[in-house]
Amino acid sequence: MSETQTPSAETRGLRKTRVGTVVSRSGDKSIVVETVTRVPHPRFKKIIKHSKKFHAHDEANTAVVGDKVRIMETRPLSKMKRWRLLEVLSH
Repeated sequence: MSETQTPSAETRGLRKTRVGTVVSRSGDKSIVVETVTRVPHPRFKKIIKHSKKFHAHDEANTAVVGDKVRIMETRPLSKMKRWRLLEVLSH
């Protein structure tokens, strides 16, 4: 691939998206999003919840604590931020 070409979505691969709730506005242009996934227990098959927090980039500072948002995987933006805000789904 030459220097002038940008990688297309086919060569780069699909980026992951997650839907979660904003639990913190950790700084300027930054949010912490908690996602909850429901998975069956490997042995007992009872549905349990797994939660995970992601640090995401919010360029316009639009999301507030409690918002339901969609985030997308991106290149590393800082030590912790590897995700960016796509849209605010509900307030």
